[in-house]
Amino acid sequence: MKLATYKDGSRDGQLVVVSRDLGTAHYATGIAAKLQQVLDDWGFLSPQLQDLYESLNQGKARNAFPFDPKQCMAPLPRAYQWADGSAYINHVELVRLARNSQVPANYYTEPLMYQGGSDDFIGPTGEVPFVTEDWGIDFEAEVAVVTGDVPMTATPEQALDGIRLVMLANDWSLRNLIPDELAKSFGFFQSKPATAFSPVAVTLDELGDAWQGGKLHLTVQSQWNGRTVGMCDAGQEMTFHFGQLIAHVCKTRNVRAGSIIGSGTISNRAIEKDGKKEWTKGYSCIAEKRAIETIQDGKPGTAFMKFGDTIKIEMKGKDGQSMFGAIEQSVVKLPGR
Repeated sequence: MKLATYKDGSRDGQLVVVSRDLGTAHYATGIAAKLQQVLDDWGFLSPQLQDLYESLNQGKARNAFPFDPKQCMAPLPRAYQWADGSAYINHVELVRLARNSQVPANYYTEPLMYQGGSDDFIGPTGEVPFVTEDWGIDFEAEVAVVTGDVPMTATPEQALDGIRLVMLANDWSLRNLIPDELAKSFGFFQSKPATAFSPVAVTLDELGDAWQGGKLHLTVQSQWNGRTVGMCDAGQEMTFHFGQLIAHVCKTRNVRAGSIIGSGTISNRAIEKDGKKEWTKGYSCIAEKRAIETIQDGKPGTAFMKFGDTIKIEMKGKDGQSMFGAIEQSVVKLPGR
């Protein structure tokens, strides 16, 4: 099934069930008001939502209405936890190579991860305010999962059983703030503003055989100012699958229902053509494009985002239909600054 959260003037919005083709929706009133309620009592509430979902797809749901992504908040407008990994080692290799730095050996056996702010996520559409362009505004196209309860010391295989929903993320980054923060050896903070998520989150059964081994084998499309800059395969080169990412979090703590785990920037390797490397699938963040330019030309040539720029992130199923709806946002200057 597909679930979304509509704006209703409150912090947590109103849960709606969305049809498979994203054409219609129905309030989940009478079953659950908020998505967190469902995650807390998944075994009891999700079958009821599934029944409503089937009725909606069959055109039999009374009081259905046209689905409007512009009315959506993030599926979970705020969450108990947001932990973002770096599951694509190719991305790490490119960024490190661009600054003549070696990738530590343990990066290939243990995922990188940071804990981001989860109290204030951004909806999938509209304007995203920033203070200044000088901070290096960058998008990051990612896949994310929402969990149920996963116990401490869970294995990767056990962790996979804890996944309830999948969605897309735009993990906004302020690249020019990152070096000073990392120099303190205490991780990201100010360089990671609020994250945005796709209009809908979907259950694993909706993904069919595209979901294999804890990876989503579909293409994430990134369009910057209307131009396609990335058509990256989210599954093929994912070094650590979602079970491994969740198990990494579970090493020393329980993961509770309503936690969100991100994949990190989706990244694909170059291909060799006529003795040269070509990144035919593009990129899912500007930092990676700049790293490629530095490797090839000795310096980056692509600037970060400017006020007025737009970004669209979307994933289509094998039938060509949008799986999660699109993240469509524009960069604006924070009013009054």
